Amino acid sequence: MGLPGRTPWLLLLLLLLLGLASAAVAVAAEASEGDADPLYKACVEECQKTGSLKDTSIKHCVVPTDGKPAVKSWYTHEPLYLQWKEWNCKSECRYHCMMERENERTELGLPPVKYHGKWPLKRASVFQEPLSAALSAFTLVVQFNGWLSFFLLLYYKLPLRPETHKTYYEYTGLWHIYGLLAMNSWFWTAIYHSCDTIWTEKLHFSSAAAFLGYSLILAILRTSNLRDEASRVMVAAPILAFVTTHILYLNFYQLDKGLNMKVCTVISIVQFLLWALWAVMTRHPSRLKIIFFAIGGVVSVFLEAYDIPPRWGYVDGRAICLAVAIPLSYLWWSFAKEDAEMRTSAITKKTR
Repeated sequence: MGLPGRTPWLLLLLLLLLGLASAAVAVAAEASEGDADPLYKACVEECQKTGSLKDTSIKHCVVPTDGKPAVKSWYTHEPLYLQWKEWNCKSECRYHCMMERENERTELGLPPVKYHGKWPLKRASVFQEPLSAALSAFTLVVQFNGWLSFFLLLYYKLPLRPETHKTYYEYTGLWHIYGLLAMNSWFWTAIYHSCDTIWTEKLHFSSAAAFLGYSLILAILRTSNLRDEASRVMVAAPILAFVTTHILYLNFYQLDKGLNMKVCTVISIVQFLLWALWAVMTRHPSRLKIIFFAIGGVVSVFLEAYDIPPRWGYVDGRAICLAVAIPLSYLWWSFAKEDAEMRTSAITKKTR
């Protein structure tokens, strides 16, 4: 059984998408900043002084005491969930002035621009980016369901080694760690899109970098078919060192979003390319799933890097990227289960 005739076209498509994703990084870096707009700056300054924006009163700016404005921290007067979200006078004025300025730009037929590095998205109740938060939470559920079904398959449906009661599948532990890191990453992604503070941002970036770094390790180990511990350590050690250094840099030196995006993009592209090449060069029963996963992953990277402007106040490129992650997560755990079944079957046949 040789390689299918359509393999070169699949590889060509993948490489084309990789090139588009790389080019999109440069495009995204040139996005204009709305917080440099003089009208926006003046609005924020006036809002902070008066505690109001046109007919809207910003309750976090001043706290009335006996009919007189009292200069007190809003933290002592607000519910705990608002204290946690750090919605103070400055951030509230920024949000309302941003939405006011975007309404004016829309009336003039101008496209939306970024404010402080983020697109202007509407809130819903206490959620700053409701759609992205909901999609992240749903992906978290899919990841948990995938990991749980993988666990049940290995320990309750597939045969175990009679002498140790361990699984025959050589990559069981690696996939368990992958599942835990994936769930941790998507949990903090959901929290970050619900509440964007300096702490949730750092946790989001750190957990995502750790997850992607480990995903690259898993990709190398599985596609290279490395089974002995010494070889695995030699592969994992330099990647773990790099990812750890990157996370420490983000948390304790500079939270460089541009650098983090480039690092995560490169790691993602490398692992997708590894999986795709391995899929087309093997007779793995799940090779089509792997190829679709790799192509879908590159599309996701492209959407994130290109940074599509918002639509309807809630949907932007990030939200679309998060939506793509839902079927990809399901597809990937499906491959993991089929890979475990294939390897277990092959090993048990040899031991008979």
